[in-house]
Amino acid sequence: MAVDVLIGLQWGDEGKGKIVDYLADKYDAICRFQGGPNAGHTIYVKGEKFVLHTIPSGIFREGVENVIGNGVVIDPITLRKEIKGLEALGVDVRSRLKIARKSHLILPSHRYLDAASEKAKGDKKIGSTLRGIGPTYMDKTGRNGLRFGDTDAPNFKEKYQDLKKRHETIAAIYPAFEFEWNEEEWFECIDFLKDFERVDCEYYLNDILDKGGKILAEGAQGVMLDIDFGTYPFVTSSNTITAGVCTGLGVAPSKIGEVIGISKAYCTRVGGGPFPTELFDDNGKKLQDLGHEFGATTGRPRRCGWIDLVQLRYSVMINGVTQIALTKSDIMDNFDEIVVADRYLVDDKETDQLPYDLCIDNYKPLYKTFKGWNTTLSSDDKELPDAFKEYLEYLESFVKVPIPIVSIGPERDALIIR
Repeated sequence: MAVDVLIGLQWGDEGKGKIVDYLADKYDAICRFQGGPNAGHTIYVKGEKFVLHTIPSGIFREGVENVIGNGVVIDPITLRKEIKGLEALGVDVRSRLKIARKSHLILPSHRYLDAASEKAKGDKKIGSTLRGIGPTYMDKTGRNGLRFGDTDAPNFKEKYQDLKKRHETIAAIYPAFEFEWNEEEWFECIDFLKDFERVDCEYYLNDILDKGGKILAEGAQGVMLDIDFGTYPFVTSSNTITAGVCTGLGVAPSKIGEVIGISKAYCTRVGGGPFPTELFDDNGKKLQDLGHEFGATTGRPRRCGWIDLVQLRYSVMINGVTQIALTKSDIMDNFDEIVVADRYLVDDKETDQLPYDLCIDNYKPLYKTFKGWNTTLSSDDKELPDAFKEYLEYLESFVKVPIPIVSIGPERDALIIR
């Protein structure tokens, strides 16, 4: 069987958690393949809100394995808190969660370096969530990191101290500031996590596939935050695209099946960096208010703008997207006009391709306007207003990918299946 992939097609916060939760019972395993506790996947079950940071979004489904893959970086303190919160709700986390031995650990000193580096940037801040993720990936590629499997080594604490000293040497270039290290708690959480099943992710998942099982790879953040193909340097520290599944889980490219891309009916972004269709008027404020656009992880208000189809088609292309789930369509119920960007003007020439560097101010998006539907969308596909159908059909024709799933609310069953 194949590994299906679910990824965000914009700047993150597209509603991936809800769609993973909806699809989860069709799979034997749900796997996170990159990122860390900077993710915030929000799920509503029976009216209750849950935010997952490291644990895959299939954790609420009985009989579904949830694997934190080797491409993920783990903060033991955050993960323990997340586990205990789920267990308090009666979720059987211990029987459903597996952790890859090759996943890397976020140390307290990684968080310190992250905060110190961001402070030093001043007005040029990247918008880091300050969770130590960038420095942890730097240690991974620099071949200095500690992996989850290392916690079984008899000299683990010695390895920890060696890496901490290395970080202290690096940190000496920055001004000192107050910081809560929580080292004792960090080691307590390491001991706590040792009770969970550790797996060699590559063997574990390929064995599931060899036995005819199905796997869903769950991405964090979004395509435009990819370290290679996003709005560099305002990006995350990992590959958020389909290609990251192979390195983040240990599965071959030939095993990739469906690629499900998640896009909002508009665009949002948290933190700094270019955002071509950002709105600074009443429509932007209206999107923010109606969409409750505040980061699930940071609480920061999200910048809002019209959907960018040039950007969306770019994301579809580099990920091999086979279908799209369009979320937060209900937020557009209250607009007289729906606006989409479908071209760019770059150096006074029209193009349907994204510029090389969106940080350079030599472009502007061009827009097409649709009549709004001004009614509450129903989950019955047959009752969709003509204006909404026209809007959907234009999106499908532009990106050349079907949109079979439309989300019209936060609840699990608030979906239109077309």
